[in-house]
Amino acid sequence: MEALVCRKLGDPTVSIHDEKSPILLSKTEPIPQLNSSTAVRVRVKATSLNYANYLQILGKYQEKPPLPFVPGSDYSGTVDAVGPNVSNFKVGDTVCGFAALGSFAQFIVADQTELFPVPKGCDLLAAAALPVAFGTSHVALVHRAQLSSGQVLLVLGAAGGVGVAAVQIGKVCGATIIAVARGAEKIKFLKSLGVDHVVDLSNESVIPSVKEFLKARKLKGVDVLYDPVGGKLTKESLKLLKWGAQILVIGFASGEIPVIPANIALVKNWTVHGLYWGSYKIHRPHVLEDSLKELLLWAAKGLITIHISHTYSPSEANLAFSAIEDRKVIGKVMIAFDDMKSIRPRL
Repeated sequence: MEALVCRKLGDPTVSIHDEKSPILLSKTEPIPQLNSSTAVRVRVKATSLNYANYLQILGKYQEKPPLPFVPGSDYSGTVDAVGPNVSNFKVGDTVCGFAALGSFAQFIVADQTELFPVPKGCDLLAAAALPVAFGTSHVALVHRAQLSSGQVLLVLGAAGGVGVAAVQIGKVCGATIIAVARGAEKIKFLKSLGVDHVVDLSNESVIPSVKEFLKARKLKGVDVLYDPVGGKLTKESLKLLKWGAQILVIGFASGEIPVIPANIALVKNWTVHGLYWGSYKIHRPHVLEDSLKELLLWAAKGLITIHISHTYSPSEANLAFSAIEDRKVIGKVMIAFDDMKSIRPRL
């Protein structure tokens, strides 16, 4: 089968045809076999690129699998084979799921409990983009922060994969949404999602812009900070939080890990949530299962939309990673196997 294999750590934006590339497009990888009576083999149609995949190939992610390995986490496709005790799926069913590794390949094997049926109305390309980005934001906002109607949500990096998801989930929860991004195209897109206020970092600062909006709306401050960025932007955003606010630490796309002063958190009764979505699979898998079921239902009802920014073939993987590195992405970047035209997004 065809698979993208990480053979050494390095820059995944280097052309895969260059010997310096850390990733290789192999066309002779063995097709994985069913490894239990409840195992399901999926023929992958599409798989999502996440910032974590980029960091993992660079060797800068918290989890460092032994080399060589096939990267990739969330995916969608059709059931190709099932174990004798599989009761949830049959050959030909469309499914989506997520794994620690292995989705950058034409086939992947998972237990039936790790797969979810793609409901009618959900496109396979969109379904593959949903689990990690929307799952992270859903668990953070709904499960951890318990975001409620009328609260003020400040989303940093709002045009990225998890940011776009956070904005939409915040809207479903009835929150007032303040979105922070950079560049006219991203700002235009966020406004199309119906956010209440947008900060364009290319021509304005977050503190005065948000304070002016809060004053106009007669709001006391931000209730929930959703932060996948870190660095200076986090430090500035802390000055906008009200008493009793919640901080969701999602990631550090800026490359700088911020300091959240414990003394200020004490005085203002802030709650700081560290959110590593992948670890829920080990410690609280039922939370992920319930979360993804609700998200798929929301997608089928049209409450959320999955925006695909770029779609590439496996041989163009370096271009996909370049789009992430260059911050050209609005929403999600995908790798599609087989015929991309047959799985264009409709959500």
